[in-house]
Amino acid sequence: MPAPERIPPGSMTVLDLLTKGELTVRGQVREASNAVLYCSVAYEDQEAACVYKPIAGERPLWDFPDGTLAQREVAAYALSEATGWGLVPPTVLRDGPYGEGMCQLWIEADPEASLLALVEDEEPSDGWKAVGLAQVAEDRTALLVHADDPDLRRLAVLDAVINNGDRKGGHLLPAPDGRLYAIDHGVTFHVDDKLRTLLWGWAGEPLPDEAAEVLSRLEAELADGMPLATRLAQLLTAAEIDAVRARVTRLRATGRHPEPSGEWPAIPWPPV
Repeated sequence: MPAPERIPPGSMTVLDLLTKGELTVRGQVREASNAVLYCSVAYEDQEAACVYKPIAGERPLWDFPDGTLAQREVAAYALSEATGWGLVPPTVLRDGPYGEGMCQLWIEADPEASLLALVEDEEPSDGWKAVGLAQVAEDRTALLVHADDPDLRRLAVLDAVINNGDRKGGHLLPAPDGRLYAIDHGVTFHVDDKLRTLLWGWAGEPLPDEAAEVLSRLEAELADGMPLATRLAQLLTAAEIDAVRARVTRLRATGRHPEPSGEWPAIPWPPV
C-alpha cells in the first residue's frame, strides 16, 4: 500500500500525531484474522501512515477476555519502551471511525532483509540459529533457522516477558534504516504460559549481560506506584501485571533464555 510521508518514529511527536490526528481509512489488511485497517493520520502540518485495529473488529478467543486485544498491543509498546530497545512501533489507544481501538505507526519493511530461512543442512551456518525441522513436502523436511541477530535476541527476551503467544515471521519488520520492529501483540500478557515463537534459537542459553541489566531495571519499574506499573494497570488486570513481574523475576533467577514448556505448542501456526 502506498504510504503518506512519515515523520521519524520514536518521538513524542509521533504519539501526539497518532493520538490527536484525524484518522482516514485507506484500505484493509485482509490477511489478518481481526479487522486491521490501513489509515493515514493527519494533525496540523504532519501526516503519517498507520494501522488502526478497532476493538469492534476483534474476533473472540477462547483463552483471552473479549475486547482486550487492543489494550494488550498498547501494553506491549509500553513494556518495549521501558526496555529502551524500541522494538514495538509507537502505539496508542484512541477513538476512530469504528470506535475505540489500537493505532500504530505503519512500518515499511525492507523486502531485501532476511531474518528467517529454510535450509537443507543439518546444522545452521555461521550467523544463524536453528529453530527445528519443518515439513516442506510429504517426504522432505528442512531446517528452520533465524538470524543470530542482536535485535532478534532482544525481541526474544521481550516476548518472554510479555508472554507472546504468536511470534510469527510476518510479525518481524526489518526497516530500511537497519532497525527491527515487531508487530501484532494482541495475544500477550496471559497469566498462563503461552509463549509461542519462531525465536527459539537461543533457548536455554545464558542471557546477554545487556538483557540481565534491562530485566533488573524492569523489575524496579514494575513496582507498585512506578510509572510503568501505573500505565500497565490502565491496560491489564492486576493478575496479569503480577504475572509479568513473576516472569521477569524468573528470567533474572535463571539467567537464561526460556525453553519450550511442553505444555503448549512452541511454534505458532502458520509460522509466517
